[in-house]
Amino acid sequence: MLKKYKIGFDIWGLVLFLIIMIPNFIWFTVPAPKDILRAESVTMALDTIASICQVLMIIALCFFLNRKRKRLAFTPPVIAMIICCLLYFMSWGFYYIGITNALVVLGLTVPPCLAFLSFAIDRKNMIAAVPIIIFTVCHLIYGIVNYIV
Repeated sequence: MLKKYKIGFDIWGLVLFLIIMIPNFIWFTVPAPKDILRAESVTMALDTIASICQVLMIIALCFFLNRKRKRLAFTPPVIAMIICCLLYFMSWGFYYIGITNALVVLGLTVPPCLAFLSFAIDRKNMIAAVPIIIFTVCHLIYGIVNYIV
């Protein structure tokens, strides 16, 4: 399987990560009205696993290149990635106007993960898919346990 890959740099993986992080950078500096996300997490061990997988995911998306990937184009996975990013930004918009219900929390949790997964599928980067899936599961449990249940 590793023969399909080469080490290189995919700028689009980094661009996607930075785009997804924009609302987080804003949130770090500008608190939301009902800022439930600043509460202490009750899933610390899971959060650690998620953080490790997040780093591995970004490394894999940026540095492992499938030799058979095609140029980035408006393929169904890329369109899904764009839609996921828009849903994620919309969820942050609702969060910043004070709506913190389960749907908004899920909107802050699931779409960014699916955006990364869609990108990995488009780039034929199954190495990245593994930490993305683990990160997604951890991130989803984190959101549900800390803010929904």
